[in-house]
Amino acid sequence: MTHVNDKTKFNLKEQILTLFSKYSMVIILVALLIAFQTMTGGIFLRPLNITNIILQNSHILILAVGMLLVVLLGVVDLSVGSVMAFVGAIAGILMINQKMSPWLVVPICLLVGAIIGAWQGFWVAYVGIPAFIVTLAGLLMFRGLTQVVLGGQSLAPFPRIFQKISTGYLPDVLTTGSGLKMLTLILGLILTLILVWGQFNQRKKRQSNLFEVESNNLFIAKIAFTALVVMGLSYTFALYQGFPVILLILGTLVAIYHFVTNQTVVGRQIYAIGGNRKAAELSGINDKKLTFLVFVNMGVLAALAGLVLAARLNASTPQAGNSLELDAMAAVYFGGASTSGGIGTIMGAIVGGLVMGVLNNGMSILGVGVDWQQAIKGLILLLAVVIDIYNKKRK
Repeated sequence: MTHVNDKTKFNLKEQILTLFSKYSMVIILVALLIAFQTMTGGIFLRPLNITNIILQNSHILILAVGMLLVVLLGVVDLSVGSVMAFVGAIAGILMINQKMSPWLVVPICLLVGAIIGAWQGFWVAYVGIPAFIVTLAGLLMFRGLTQVVLGGQSLAPFPRIFQKISTGYLPDVLTTGSGLKMLTLILGLILTLILVWGQFNQRKKRQSNLFEVESNNLFIAKIAFTALVVMGLSYTFALYQGFPVILLILGTLVAIYHFVTNQTVVGRQIYAIGGNRKAAELSGINDKKLTFLVFVNMGVLAALAGLVLAARLNASTPQAGNSLELDAMAAVYFGGASTSGGIGTIMGAIVGGLVMGVLNNGMSILGVGVDWQQAIKGLILLLAVVIDIYNKKRK
């Protein structure tokens, strides 16, 4: 009897450790939400503040999506903050000084981001210069060019339609007397059903391919947690102004890149290159082309993040994007990506970015100084890497 009890305790301990290693950042995020809600006297989870967290961190989350692909290759991009500032400066020149339409300027700025990504990707992929050196040069070069383009001055304001990218909300065509944004609730319900169906479908495929899946109880708990989070957030947004436009843009990006990294040949090849570049080359994968394309993609997403930040600030400033490359990398590593490449997920990067956003917002409400905020975030980044190393040793 004692032997059976010890075995049961051991199995339970292993299941808990496995659960924590797989969902560590989600658990930490939930713990932070509960802690800040308690410490702020219920202010933290108010609809207005939840909306502010999304608006304030949307550009970092966009950067994190692109940075994940770069990190999967086992490299980093240090230039993204400067690229954001440079693209924001170009947008200001064209929209504010030249009075060009935002509908024309936005594609031009995204093209500029792609060209910048191609420039850096060429040196990394085809010339063989380390990405750290190339992107460090890009950080300095594009920060300097931003100063040149703006002449050291800020440009403002942007057209109102452009500001809607970062500060607009989904219009509610289903008005009721309750004050709730019904369209937001309906879209939240549809999204919940899609996510639940997707998880059931994925589990069924893994079972048919004889892969190991989680227990029924754990799977049901995961489904219930997903539904609770999505519907809870939808209800929270519905109590205020509805879904922010930027959240819809971000959700679309996450869905596309989640599909690319999990369901396409290109996504699998990126993981393969990060896992073992030499083996990937020997198996016929064109690692130079994929590396080049990953940097082009990073340039486009950095440009998009720069436009979102400019729209939120309602100005092009030389200081825009300072140190945001560090925030993007921290979000990716918080989310479970490996520093050596080949390991990481889009959803993990988003959760990591939200952990940072929640920390920033919660500590600001509590009156914690910026200096202490930086120190605490640095400590948590180190903790994330320690957890990553611990999980590798357990496997």
